[in-house]
Amino acid sequence: MDFSDVSLTALRVFREVAERGTFTAAATALGYTQSAVSRQIASLERAAGAELLERRREGVRLTAAGHLVLRRATTVLDQIDATARELAGLPAQAGTVRVGWIPSAGAALLPRAVTALRRSHPAITVTTREGTTPALVRALRAGSVDLALLATAPPFRPPDTESPPLTLQTLTERSLRLAVPAAHPLARGDFVDVADLRGQRWIAGPSAGEDKLMGVWPGLDERPEIAHTARDWLAKLHLVAAGCGLTTVPVSLVPAAPPGVRVLPVRGGPQEQRRLLLAHLPARLTEAASRVADALRTAALDADAPL
Repeated sequence: MDFSDVSLTALRVFREVAERGTFTAAATALGYTQSAVSRQIASLERAAGAELLERRREGVRLTAAGHLVLRRATTVLDQIDATARELAGLPAQAGTVRVGWIPSAGAALLPRAVTALRRSHPAITVTTREGTTPALVRALRAGSVDLALLATAPPFRPPDTESPPLTLQTLTERSLRLAVPAAHPLARGDFVDVADLRGQRWIAGPSAGEDKLMGVWPGLDERPEIAHTARDWLAKLHLVAAGCGLTTVPVSLVPAAPPGVRVLPVRGGPQEQRRLLLAHLPARLTEAASRVADALRTAALDADAPL
């Protein structure tokens, strides 16, 4: 089969696999069986005359040919979707900017930026989606989001090793904080000594792609006692308010802390820094995306003001 004869379905499946990182996740998102996804990818690779995906135990990775096909497929599919909207009599989405965000950015920074944009540029429509940093990096590469708010910790490596590198800007860099029940003895001071974290009960959640828990203070020299696990940041904070344990929080979440929680710095030991990054593909941003990026930077500056 000539590549010019490939189906739009195969291109959509390929983009979904590239974004989701596995055949299984793509099949779930599309409502297909995994074998159906595999057949679509196989037909696309036969037409391309090249392997488009490296199959690895942890998922797939695009080959050089895969990057080429993804870049062109994204353009074609976006044009098809735009044509469908026009034929249906729906307004064009030229002013729409798609933003991906990690959960800790959605509590305060993102709503602040969107609110400001409504006042300053009401013609711009912002659509958003939550995800982990690895998932949002794949979404950027697949062209499913225009901008992404990502998290990174020391040693602050790039979020992926693909080429060309993503364009990254550090919006904030602040020390990790500790959320403590207001009635807890550790809440009496203005900071917590790292030595006092031994023997505490923790509220934690899994960190995507890593064998560690988010919510436990890094580097503790003991096996932590995990009292509760939760993925949602606000659920963790409400468990803290209920006196169920301690959890770590980035500074961006401090405004979202409910009553009954004190958020304090930790003294002693190395400082645990966290960066919030604004990422996009290296191509020039549209005017609308540039406006949204500016709003996110301004919101980050406000959020980064001394507490």
